[in-house]
Amino acid sequence: MNSIAENLKRIADSLPEGVKLVAVSKTKPVEAIEEAYNAGQRVFGENRAQELAEKYEVLPKDIEWHLIGHLQTNKVKYVAGFVAMIHGVESLKLLETIDKEAKKHNRLIPCLLQFHVAKEETKFGLNMEEARELLESESYANMKNVRIEGVMGMATFTDDLVQVQEEFRHLKRIFDELKQLYFADKPEFKELSMGMSGDYKIAVEEGSTMVRVGSSIFGARQYKAIEN
Repeated sequence: MNSIAENLKRIADSLPEGVKLVAVSKTKPVEAIEEAYNAGQRVFGENRAQELAEKYEVLPKDIEWHLIGHLQTNKVKYVAGFVAMIHGVESLKLLETIDKEAKKHNRLIPCLLQFHVAKEETKFGLNMEEARELLESESYANMKNVRIEGVMGMATFTDDLVQVQEEFRHLKRIFDELKQLYFADKPEFKELSMGMSGDYKIAVEEGSTMVRVGSSIFGARQYKAIEN
């Protein structure tokens, strides 16, 4: 079995310049993250706010932490003081909470709008109409402590690679439309977070700027009971 360092090098070497690798370390022990860190990885993704806060406390402070999972509003406070990016913004209410919590820390938190592009009902995310409502709301116009820097989404978990490719293309079209309508003069709106262990190469071909890879780096998930 390859080491974490070997896996990281293989994946990093396969990515074009300008595509950020988020090493998805959710459910992984601190030792595994340290191994990836020692191999040069600095960007890590977690999907539970409290687990992320616990890891932040004990790991090097130059790590760039991304919250990539579904985030409940009452959990934002655990990460608002340090998180580098929140990927899964799928409601105005959540964005309002992030803005409020960021203000307490005198921070600006970069966020991505999450869109539902998969055929599976279980995945969270906005549709275009909801995104327009959010971006045209008075509440959003008054926010000072969040900055929307792009979009994220997940393709259907399927062996049908044509379907996966089409879902990524759909997300890229959403990105392009939002850029044109709302962010034409905002150079920071540039991130298209899509692609995971099984499909990141297709995602990169379709324009992804950020891939979220876990099992291909760390091996199969280790589940343990962690209260979220």
